[in-house]
Amino acid sequence: MENAIETRGLTRRFGDRLAVDALTLEVPSGTVVGFLGPNGAGKTTTVRMLAALVAPTSGTAVVAGHRLGEDNDAIRSAIGILTESPGIYGSLTARQNLRFFARLHGLDDRRIDARIDEYMALLGLDGRDRERAGEFSKGMRQKLAIARALLHDPSIVFLDEPTSALDPESAHTVRAFIRDLRSQGRTVLLATHNLAEADELCDTIALFRTRLMRLDTPANLRAAVSGRGVRVRLAVPAAVFEPAIETLAFVTAVHVEADTLSVELADPPVDTPELVRAIVEAGAPVLAIEPLASSLEEVYLQLMADAATAETSAVNSVRAEAA
Repeated sequence: MENAIETRGLTRRFGDRLAVDALTLEVPSGTVVGFLGPNGAGKTTTVRMLAALVAPTSGTAVVAGHRLGEDNDAIRSAIGILTESPGIYGSLTARQNLRFFARLHGLDDRRIDARIDEYMALLGLDGRDRERAGEFSKGMRQKLAIARALLHDPSIVFLDEPTSALDPESAHTVRAFIRDLRSQGRTVLLATHNLAEADELCDTIALFRTRLMRLDTPANLRAAVSGRGVRVRLAVPAAVFEPAIETLAFVTAVHVEADTLSVELADPPVDTPELVRAIVEAGAPVLAIEPLASSLEEVYLQLMADAATAETSAVNSVRAEAA
């Protein structure tokens, strides 16, 4: 699978402030990549560089086969972008807005209306095309902006908080739309603070804090932070069975919460059958067994906390040396 995006040491400074630090990244075509990080982490600046809207201070990038800085017009033609605050003309109708932006992309007038009808229907806006965009709700304007980003059929789509301010039904429509984009072979870069959404939609997750901290699948990120073991849910309170479990030689830790035993094991594939046998022999009515797994939110918070601690330690070390 060829890469839709490749960067090498991509860096951006604003005066003395380092916004993006030596980003090296490969994004395979036809995948959804989540950009996660706190506000000010460099996600938006990265998107603006890859969209050829702001020049990097140093480093290189190839987007949709075009080298950044050498063929920026081709990059802009190959991408669609939804910014955090998309510009929609409130005095124009939805159709007039989309016609205007389609013409900016050089679309043939004979194709514009058909393309507008297609995306308005896909995003649940059919029948609203003659209404002024200024009378739309924030969620409807958000969906109109997504349609605007897709009209010229880009191969790469940058989406910044696409479900922000949407009601649950509309958010579900947009998430289904993103999955459909991937099934069409398009590449989606999704910047979001909705970690459940990222877990559901993304093939890989890029964790940012000025620099790229981690790049992996949601499952691998969860596994890296999760304990090695299983969670056993019982039909009765679990505390009474803790003493019988924690004495087993292969059990390294037991945590009890209401009707659940979270058991860390030395070698889960080998030890789990023996654990289940011991629990049943102790008289526990077992309802369910599942691997221990952290949520993506728990992984994110832990990794960001670790990064903040490391940064503080580095600053203190520099100050100590200076003193």
